[in-house]
Amino acid sequence: MTTLWAGQALTGAGWAENVRVTLDASGRIAAVEPGMPRAADHVVDILLPAPANAHSHAFQRAMAGLTERRGPNPRDTFWTWRELMFRFLDRLTPDHVEAIAALVQMEMLEAGYATNVEFHYLHHRPGGRPYDDPAEMAGRIAAAAARTGIGLTLLPVHYQFGGCDRRPLGPGQVRFGTDRDGFARLHAASAAVLKALPDDCRIGVAPHSLRAVAPEAIADLVALAPDGPVHMHLAEQVAEVEEVRAALGARPVAWVLDHVGPDRRFTFIHCTQMEPAETEALARSGAVAGLCPMTESSLGDGIFDGVRWLDAGGRIAVGSDSNIRIALAEELRTLEYSQRLRDRSRAA
Repeated sequence: MTTLWAGQALTGAGWAENVRVTLDASGRIAAVEPGMPRAADHVVDILLPAPANAHSHAFQRAMAGLTERRGPNPRDTFWTWRELMFRFLDRLTPDHVEAIAALVQMEMLEAGYATNVEFHYLHHRPGGRPYDDPAEMAGRIAAAAARTGIGLTLLPVHYQFGGCDRRPLGPGQVRFGTDRDGFARLHAASAAVLKALPDDCRIGVAPHSLRAVAPEAIADLVALAPDGPVHMHLAEQVAEVEEVRAALGARPVAWVLDHVGPDRRFTFIHCTQMEPAETEALARSGAVAGLCPMTESSLGDGIFDGVRWLDAGGRIAVGSDSNIRIALAEELRTLEYSQRLRDRSRAA
């Protein structure tokens, strides 16, 4: 048994003083006791629960900065950034991916995150040909977690189409591509690689977005992980919202609310393009808003309506997404400051 003592600690019951935390041999918390004398194996002034990094594409850490310059385009956007990302990832081997993931996970631990929630869509060889083991790349993420000791929630991503018109995937994107049967095999193989990790590592499922997945497939995808989390990009860019509305007759959030029935298992990533009624309705569903404020700033996504969301009882989680910088406190500060700038307020 190992003991920690903190002058102040944030517990499930709120702030407490003179708290002793006892860890069992596996590293799990066995007891949390306030009002205890200052005697333990480790003494700290303040102790906080370490959150999960709710949304990460580990490989993008190695391209941080490559897009941060003026180019030939008169107006750089998310879509021009994406073109460079596709070209970059075609250079990556499984060994590269494992090394980058280990670096990213180490930086997450240093920043205060306890778990890497990896939205994992880099599945195949350059050109789209599958590896002999469909979970080759997922296994590299798991191997990195075994090396760094971070918690892992692995979210294999289903990514079938290049847009709502179901056009084929373009160059770069083909490394992500799966049809429904192929994804089911990949998901099962990805679950198997987690067996070598501690039993609190989890498998979930991630329909990439309404642009990249057949809407009628979402229920079957969710069923692949009946007890696991479901994550999905939703309403990140204006052009995305317009494309979905033209194809499905509704904005992304409205369509999901009407056809998917989200609940507390669901985390919707970004949600920077929501109307007030959508914000309030999605918050009431119990779904989590997965926010990545530094990446959303970098990509020019927009500003999440955090004040309205929290007023409606919504829950938030924070992730580092493109991993342009991994800094938990800065993610939270960027979220808060974006609300102040939009509303010209303070302490939003």
